[in-house]
Amino acid sequence: MKKRKINTNTYLLMITILLFAVMYIAGMIIFQNKGFAKPQMFLNLFISNAGLLVIAMGQTIVMIAAGIDISVGSVTALVCMVLANQMENHGTNAYVAVVMALAIGIAFGLVQGFLIAYLDIQPFIVTLAGMFFGRGMTSIISTEMISIKNKTFLAWANYKIYLPIGSYSKRGKFIPAYIYPTVVIAIIVLIIIILVMKYTKFGRSVYAVGGNQTSAMMMGLNVKRTKLKAYLLDGFLAGLGGFLFCLNSCSGFVEQAKGLEMDAISSAVIGGTLLSGGVGTPFGTLFGVLIKGTISSLITTQGTLSSWWVRITLSALLCFFIVLQSIFAHVKKNK
Repeated sequence: MKKRKINTNTYLLMITILLFAVMYIAGMIIFQNKGFAKPQMFLNLFISNAGLLVIAMGQTIVMIAAGIDISVGSVTALVCMVLANQMENHGTNAYVAVVMALAIGIAFGLVQGFLIAYLDIQPFIVTLAGMFFGRGMTSIISTEMISIKNKTFLAWANYKIYLPIGSYSKRGKFIPAYIYPTVVIAIIVLIIIILVMKYTKFGRSVYAVGGNQTSAMMMGLNVKRTKLKAYLLDGFLAGLGGFLFCLNSCSGFVEQAKGLEMDAISSAVIGGTLLSGGVGTPFGTLFGVLIKGTISSLITTQGTLSSWWVRITLSALLCFFIVLQSIFAHVKKNK
């Protein structure tokens, strides 16, 4: 019976998971007196990053297809502003506002996907234009922050789902842990994307196109259509992620979600997605998001460090994993 060899992609995923485990366990030990070891602290990683997780799923798909999308932060800001403006200034029903938010994401995905797939324009240039357009449209709607006071929307945002796990207070009272609906939606999206990428023709086509576009064409795959579908799905997830992001902030303003595109890209890369395409897993991206969330939690719990250390640490990890990917690729090539 032959033993299955562990490939370099699996090694990268194992390193990512190990890094998350080490960071979180270190936090539990160092900040035990500040409640870092409580179940709620772990669940807060999902609560705070539900929107990012959904957006990072879309980013992973386009990166596997050898593309990139740096417009997702601006799309998120635009979605939040549209939601806030429509509900507060125009009295739009919350359900209609959400449909509008998803439509914005799909529109961005459709236009950008068409330009990249059928007009063969570089993804970076197209999505850079999308980034400026999205941020510009956000400021045109309003330069002031709009707080959402819609009762239906706030009910969604504040609804807690209590779990049978939790912790005890100093007086011995059991405090159950909880999550919000945003977490449930994000987990459902994660599971669906994992299944789509692993078991469907579309998922296999994305990997094939990202791995070698010429070979994919020779296999009879419609490369242009696959790229368009990848960006269309990415746009939809950006719209949905923007909605989840808005449920956390309950407001819309111009500077919202600034740098979110880099968080999504770094989460995908740290999770094992290659910038050159053809390699990556949504499951790995999950741990990339959790690592980003853990860094934020550690720095917030520590209390004296600037929030900019989150960006500094994340950029250092991004460089580390890019170098690691390059080393593994070089070793594989020379075997």
